[in-house]
Amino acid sequence: MDEPLRRLVAEHAATGRLPGRAAVEECRAIGESAAVRGVPLRVLVDDALAAADGTAVPALRRLVAALMDGYEAAQHAALRSEEVARKEFVDDLLQGRAERLAERAEHFGLRLAESYVVAVASGMKDGDQDRIERDLVARFGSHNILVAGRDALLVCVSPATLPAAVGEFTHHVRARFAPGWRVAVGRAQRGPGGVVASFREAERALELAGRLGLAAPVVKAADLLVFPVLLRDRAAIEDLVDSVLSPLLGARGGHEPLLETLAAVFAVHGNQAAAARRLGVSTRTVTYRLERIRRLTGFSPDEPTQRFTLETAVLGARLLDWPPA
Repeated sequence: MDEPLRRLVAEHAATGRLPGRAAVEECRAIGESAAVRGVPLRVLVDDALAAADGTAVPALRRLVAALMDGYEAAQHAALRSEEVARKEFVDDLLQGRAERLAERAEHFGLRLAESYVVAVASGMKDGDQDRIERDLVARFGSHNILVAGRDALLVCVSPATLPAAVGEFTHHVRARFAPGWRVAVGRAQRGPGGVVASFREAERALELAGRLGLAAPVVKAADLLVFPVLLRDRAAIEDLVDSVLSPLLGARGGHEPLLETLAAVFAVHGNQAAAARRLGVSTRTVTYRLERIRRLTGFSPDEPTQRFTLETAVLGARLLDWPPA
């Protein structure tokens, strides 16, 4: 037991005098010091009770309250410091800043030589991060999961050997985020550079899903690899879009319904009845629009090669925000 604590408690137990401000502050400082040194609070309180020997209850109550205040204050300060360090580490990790990265990663339980998957979620509200982080840590442990907010996104870093973590992350996002949320998942990548690569893939997949108007709330970067390839040769995709879709610009009623019909048909793998339900029109209307598209462009979604050309052109149009306003 700390000698200053023994002295304080014994003095006030003997006299029955309530401790003044100086004694209370000294006791609070003893509590802070004990917390920093890792002394369990139960041990500290037991020692105080033993020193009081069951006497001077009001004085003892005041001293123990101060002791616990100091102890809790030190714990809260440590938690705040840990949160700041965690945020700085995540920022450095996701930006690829390598200063003491491996050493700091071990503190948070990450073994950077392994492969990791990064998932990002849009649509976060205040308070969502803390609740989801608590739930994930409760299931997988603090050394298996890393959750942090970054640029209005919620980021989850988990080992590739723990595939359930991404599913659980998505489950909590679905339960807590506002309507319109979306989760994008990068591919498993190895090492610190792999975490950065997986994060950037997930960010890019999130952006592409929005530009393409994808309905799925969960998208995988692996499923969207073709689109960065298309955009690397922007001149080629622009030429394809203009060559295939420009004839629709002069259509009576505008080009938008025709492009929407093509997108709906491709989304349901050519099922015109299902496309009609997505669009809220009759199947006959879908059939009529597809025939107009065939006459105007010379391409039919019923013919495999032409269908591929049309679908690529429609996706390219979305990527390019075609036609320009």
